[in-house]
Parts: sequence; structure tokens; C-alpha cells
Amino acid sequence: MPGQPKSVTNPRLKLHVFSPEEIQKIHTATLDVIESVGVRFPSQRALDIWEAHGADVDRETKVVKVRGHIIEEALKSCPPVYSLAARDPQQDLPLDGNHVWVGTDGCGVEVIDLYTGKRRVSCLRDVVEIARVADALDEIGFHWVPVSAQDKPARTRGLHEIKAIWENSTKHVQTESIYNEHEARAAIEMAAVIAGGREALRKRPVLSLMQCTAPPLGHDGGSLDAALLAAEAGIPTGFMTMTACLTTAPATLAGNLVVGNAEVIAATALLQLAFPGAPVFYAAAQTASDLRSGAYTGGGPEDFLFGAATNVLADYYNIPLSMGSFATGAKEPNWQAGVDNSLSTFMASVVMSDMLLGVGFLHGSRIWSYAEMLMDCEIFEIIRRVINGIEVNDDTLALDVIKAVGPGGNFLTHKHTRQHMREIFVPQFMDRRPYNIWEEKRDGAVDWATAKARHILETHQPVPLDPGLSAELARIIALAEEA
Repeated sequence: MPGQPKSVTNPRLKLHVFSPEEIQKIHTATLDVIESVGVRFPSQRALDIWEAHGADVDRETKVVKVRGHIIEEALKSCPPVYSLAARDPQQDLPLDGNHVWVGTDGCGVEVIDLYTGKRRVSCLRDVVEIARVADALDEIGFHWVPVSAQDKPARTRGLHEIKAIWENSTKHVQTESIYNEHEARAAIEMAAVIAGGREALRKRPVLSLMQCTAPPLGHDGGSLDAALLAAEAGIPTGFMTMTACLTTAPATLAGNLVVGNAEVIAATALLQLAFPGAPVFYAAAQTASDLRSGAYTGGGPEDFLFGAATNVLADYYNIPLSMGSFATGAKEPNWQAGVDNSLSTFMASVVMSDMLLGVGFLHGSRIWSYAEMLMDCEIFEIIRRVINGIEVNDDTLALDVIKAVGPGGNFLTHKHTRQHMREIFVPQFMDRRPYNIWEEKRDGAVDWATAKARHILETHQPVPLDPGLSAELARIIALAEEA
């Protein structure tokens, strides 16, 4: 059975992206945009809440303009610390600003088949099998629903997906696939079944929701209604901006941050006005459009800087952050994927982003790859060790050991070496073999990662969900489908 997921904890390395004056300028500019330009909220319930709290609401355009002090006061009620609960309480994840947890990414529509190597459309079986592999990996702290179950009805697809994960893993489930009121009500009921009732769910939320904004400066109506229901039930909820320089945001990185920040904090304030103290998180995956095609890039220096900058904003508002890292734009596990995922994850980790997303994805979160998943976990393990730094104490200084071995000696057989040798990183997928062995076999990281994923899928048995609970989840989905 997998143990406590690994995380970056008590980091020794630090990174400063903005001065206090610069972050204040971004905040002030954001409030200016919300008040003078406005943000679109195409939800009757959301518009009613804004109007009741003194906002300027245009019912025809659905654009809401809110004075800055209303936003600031609302954000003060956001809880700065809480935990994401898991089926196994030992795998609960504290969001306290001192841990970095890694999860899979979501909404993929294609999978590189683990056995044929061919690219194909994703289905519910893929959700099941990815959950089983992720359940076995200590680097994976929580699940995002990784791919779309396209063989299930669109209206209840998200419900089938979270049921599949709960049945195949004991870790926390976060989904971005519940984006209407109908599905949200059923998802909340399912989460209550897993937690042991509505009040138990409020105390230990085994489900969290993430909703994408509709940049620039907009939201989806169904997503808003779903988020309000989740907040009312005590389910942690976040809004993710995916603003892109040149297209849905200004070309400048600071301008992009202002637009994305306006989208996120306006919606977050809405939830706090409706349900003060509801657990919320900031979510972001900003990028820059490709200058040659206008397409989403999924990597590059702008993405890496956004990964660090957005955490500064989340810290300014004193709420946890879910940050898109990994999710390279590469089409296969290769040099580009390694560069994108290493740098984006390092930048987001060194500033202590609470949740990192994207493990396992290629082509900008479109294509799932098991090999990429396992190699991404190794990237995180390397970064985790680097950021946790070098511990200096009497034991690690090893003065007695150095004196005992002396000039010309050998530390290999010393007791101190045996005590600490397993602290040294041993890669699973980096090739350290002699050249002649590599030349003879010509295999490498993708081969080894693929083989390990197959082994996990064929041998790992997650702790099963009680059959009675599974049946109850199926009943809830069936009722939702009938409705």
C-alpha cells in the first residue's frame, strides 16, 4: 500500500520574483481592471450575489464591475490553511504553504496506449488504469481526472470519472470536469457517500473542484453555478486562469498577470461573499501564444516565470495555489519535454506552490503518456531533493569519520557510509551505464519507464472501495443520467 506522498518540505532554497512594491502594483492594477472594465459572470445566481453586495451589474452583458474595497474585504475571509482529504487519512494533504504536492493533469483527449504505443481516443478504462498506476507512485500526491471518458455520456462523464478514481486509489481526487449545476449536485452527493455524510465531507473534503475561467475577463456560467454549490458544501474550489500573451492577454507578462489575476480573485471573492470562509484556492496556467502560429505553447521562459510569479500573488492573498507545471508542449517524451517540465516544476516548487499539475501529459495537456508520467515523477524527485537543500549538523559534517579514515583512506566501508548511503539519489530512468553496455542494448528512459508502468498496472492492487459504496455511487450516476 502506498505511503504518505512525497513533497517539497521546509525548503532551503528561495527565489524572489517581485519586490513588495511590484506585487502591490499588480494588485492595484487588478482592482482597477475589475472596477473600471469589469468581469463577465454569465450566471443568474452570481449576478444576484454581486448585486446584493453593491456591485455594478449589467444584466444584458453579464459584466460586473466591483469596487476594490469589496474585493479586498471578501478575500479576507478565505481560509489560508486547510487539508485535502483522501480515502486513506494517512494520505491527506495539508495546504499550509510549506508543502508542494504533485498531481496528474486533466482533460486529455488522447492516450499513447501502454502496450501498442499507438495514439488513440481516451475512454473510461484509461481513467481507471491511470488511477491505479498513480496510486502506486509516492511522488503523486493527488489525482486530477487525467483524461476524458469519451465513451460515457457527456452530461454525466465527470461523475463516471471521479467514481473510477475513488474505486482505484486511496488518494485525494480533484476534478476540472464538473462544470454545471446538474453534475455538481451529484458529485457532491457522491463525495458525501465517500466521506460518510455531508458534515463529514465538510470536515474532510475528499473531493475538490477546479473551474477554468473564460479569458479575457470572463467566466463560464455553468462553472460558476457548480463552484457556488461546491463552496456551499465545503468542497475546496479554485478558478484557473489560462491567459495567453498576445491573444487573451497583453503581450507583456505583467499585463498577462493582471488579466488572469482579475479573473481569479473576482470569482474567488464571489464565493466568499456567498459563503464566507469556504475553502478556496488560486489556480493558474498562464502561457504565451506562439508568435508563428498563435497556438498554445506549453513551455518556454514565460511559462516558467508565470509558475513562480503566480505563487507570489496567491501568497499575497494568503490562499493556496494550484499551478500548472509539467504538461510540456512536446509531442513525445524527449529533450523538449525534459527542459519544459524540469524548469517549470523547479520554478513553481522553489516558491512553494501548494499543488503542481501536469504529470504525464504531452502536447500541452492533450495526450497522455505513461512513460512521461514516470519520468515526470523522477524530475520532481530530483527537484525535491535539490530544493530541500543540504543539512548541516554534527552528523552530516562527519568530522569523526573524516579523521578516522584519514589521507589516502576509503569511506566506502565505514559505518557512517552505510547509515547514509541510501540518502544518495539513484535514478530509475537516467542512463549511467558504461558506454559499451548502452551501445549493445540501445534502450533508455522511455523503454524503462514504459516497462515500469506496465509492471505497476499488472501487479499493483489498490485498496478497494467498499462494494456498497461503489453501488451507491453508481445509483447516484444512474439517477443523474435519468434526469
